[in-house]
Amino acid sequence: MNSYNNWLFDVTDRVATLTLNRAEKMNSITPEALLELRELVGVINGRSDIWAVVVASAGDHFTVGVDVSAIGMMVGQEPETYRQNLRDLQDCLDQFEALTKPTIAQIRGYCLGGGMILACCCDFRVVSKTAVFGLPEVKRSIGVIMGTQRITRVAGLAATKEMTLLAENFGAEQAQRYGLVTQLVADEALETAVSDLANKFRSLPPRAVGVAKRIIDEGYSMTVRESQDLEIEAQQALLNSADFQEAVAAFFAKRPPRYTGR
Repeated sequence: MNSYNNWLFDVTDRVATLTLNRAEKMNSITPEALLELRELVGVINGRSDIWAVVVASAGDHFTVGVDVSAIGMMVGQEPETYRQNLRDLQDCLDQFEALTKPTIAQIRGYCLGGGMILACCCDFRVVSKTAVFGLPEVKRSIGVIMGTQRITRVAGLAATKEMTLLAENFGAEQAQRYGLVTQLVADEALETAVSDLANKFRSLPPRAVGVAKRIIDEGYSMTVRESQDLEIEAQQALLNSADFQEAVAAFFAKRPPRYTGR
């Protein structure tokens, strides 16, 4: 098993947990942490025993966002070097978001800046009632540079402008009103709520879940006809799978299906 400087990686009963392990820095996200995340994506994609992914954090905070040292590195860079470095870091989140396995963010404490972007890369966000969100970049004379459209897709145009242009922190209940929250729970119930949600995917056919996620994510920017063609092609790939055959057999036998991921 690989070891990582910024993440803890555990797989238990078909659920992988990625824990950002920089509690002493309030889990600020360094370039190295993003590059390790991309490496972890490759590991997860290669493991058929992982059916769902939880993104958590050590300590009291999900993450305060991109580490200020990384922001300072942008000063004085040659334009093309700056562009290439930033594209490379953006690609780390692109690849994480493209995971075909369902992803759940476990959010407590601060969830700021690039941390909000990371959370919006996840399919579900389970949030402590005491969590604090914010996009402070504008106050530092920075545009949101790790994927603003991810927030827009989740919260909508008007809410994203309010969050981004005012650059004010806001609480978990406001985040829920913005549509950023899948489930809002007491802090002491956070881990249980995340575990309960992840457990649901242990009994679902993972290939079908992955296909459905791909249809939603890729189809979002397609025409209806294009998205319907994607549905046809994606389902075609499942027709000869063992899980599809099991689903049909279980339906006619009036028994719960037993999926294997094949």
